[in-house]
Amino acid sequence: MKSVLMIVCLAFALALGAVPATAQQQAAQPPLTPGAIAAAKEILTLKNASAMYAGAVPGMVEKVKATLIGQNLNYQKDLNELAPVIAKQLAGREQEIGDGMVGVYAGMFTEQELKDLVAFYKSPLGQKLLTAEPKAINLSMQVMNEWAQHFSEVVASAFRAEMKKRGKDI
Repeated sequence: MKSVLMIVCLAFALALGAVPATAQQQAAQPPLTPGAIAAAKEILTLKNASAMYAGAVPGMVEKVKATLIGQNLNYQKDLNELAPVIAKQLAGREQEIGDGMVGVYAGMFTEQELKDLVAFYKSPLGQKLLTAEPKAINLSMQVMNEWAQHFSEVVASAFRAEMKKRGKDI
């Protein structure tokens, strides 16, 4: 579950990082065409992008509930009772993420490039990529996590060695 959240955070970070550039590009480009928007939607559908943010609303409700409980321990029972009600009230709002992603794609690629990408994703190699990419991303995240764990031990050892030179054991 943590790796899924990391992927969602990574995707958000990448999307947010692209926003200023996209805004600059849009200032220099004509408005987005309906064809570009349609092709961007099709790409995201082919990539099953909605799976990345499908649990965003209930996840955010739980996160905010936990924060509120931490600040208002006396209201824990009420907040726990309200969480499913609020999640139900706000259900569907995750589509706003999808709409934002469509805008990012449609702003980064021309209509023709988007149509070419659709054709690619429908090709045998594109289908293989769509099938293999989630596993490749998960394995890559695992490699990064394992590296980070190992490297943090290397860094901690370096700190301990340097502190030992100063006569301080940590």
